[in-house]
Amino acid sequence: MIDVGDKDDTNREARASGTLEMSGETREKVLSGELVKGNVFAVARTAGIMAAKKTSELLPLCHPLPITNVDIDIEPVESGLTAEVTVNYRGKTGVEMEALTGCSVALLTIYDMAKSEEKGMKIKDIKLLEKSGGQSGDWKRSK
Repeated sequence: MIDVGDKDDTNREARASGTLEMSGETREKVLSGELVKGNVFAVARTAGIMAAKKTSELLPLCHPLPITNVDIDIEPVESGLTAEVTVNYRGKTGVEMEALTGCSVALLTIYDMAKSEEKGMKIKDIKLLEKSGGQSGDWKRSK
C-alpha cells in the first residue's frame, strides 16, 4: 500500500462506465420486468453500491475509504444496457477503483439475473470516464 498519511484531504470524485451487450429481446425483457429473478435495476444498483463500498476487500492494495456517495445510473442503449457509476468522498486518495468496481459488479449482477434468457451476453468497455481531486488534479477521458 502507498502511504497517503501526509496528503491533504480533498473532495474526490470518480465516474466509470461499462456496457452489457445483449439481444434486443433480452433487453426488452429486462426493461419490462419480465425476468424471474425480479427487479434487475434495483438489485444491480444495490450490488454496485455494495461493491464500491467493499473495494478494499477485493483489491489487495486499495485503501479502505469512507465513501460518502455512490450513484448508479443504468440506461438502455441499442446494444444492451450501460451502467455509469459516480463515487464521492473527502480524503487522501482517489475513488477510481471504487467507481470501476461498482460498475463491474452492477453489470455482473445484470448478467446473472438475465443469463437464463441469454448466456452469450458480453460485458464490455469498462472504463474510467473522469476523476477529480487530489495532487494529480482533474482528469477526463477524451472521446
